[in-house]
Amino acid sequence: MAAGRRRDVATDPGMSAGRWLELKCHPASRADAVRAIQVLVHRSASGNLQMTYRLSGDLSRIRLPLPGAPRSAMEVWRHTCFEAFIAVEGKPAYHEFNFAPSGEWASYAFSGYRNGGPLSNEAMCRDIAVRAIDDGLEIDVVVRLALLSIIHVRARLRVGLSAVIETGDGLSYWALRHPGDRPDFHDAGGFALTLEPPERN
Repeated sequence: MAAGRRRDVATDPGMSAGRWLELKCHPASRADAVRAIQVLVHRSASGNLQMTYRLSGDLSRIRLPLPGAPRSAMEVWRHTCFEAFIAVEGKPAYHEFNFAPSGEWASYAFSGYRNGGPLSNEAMCRDIAVRAIDDGLEIDVVVRLALLSIIHVRARLRVGLSAVIETGDGLSYWALRHPGDRPDFHDAGGFALTLEPPERN
């Protein structure tokens, strides 16, 4: 993607994937250093969920972890990172993914609201690429749905997209939808993106 190119941004969080989606800052957060956070999502017929997160802002005021080789890590969510929550339509279970600009990532499985723990599959999110753009950075990630379950590959999915941004003022919380008075990315009311099953050939 060319830096500085105008992007069509979708502001309706209930829409399907295929256009840039705008994350909104929770009103309880301060986010003066951030101009915008957008996400592009593509679900492939091969069972991959590809996401590009775009952070626009004053990077000199945003605390970014040092870059390194992609690897799994714990508590990625405590600092600047981008997140995805994935659930099969109509099911209480869901998965959480955290992606840091350092290349670190974490994945979790939950049977219900916050009832679960980390996954240890190193193959889950090996494909992470970070690049600088004119006014910020972009991070590309790939989630292999078949590693969640075979059902995820062909099911209708509900997805929550979010980000945590760390500055000298603390943390700000961004999401497609904030259903509560306090930031809570685990609230299924925030799983606002619907992904239909890929068409069969």
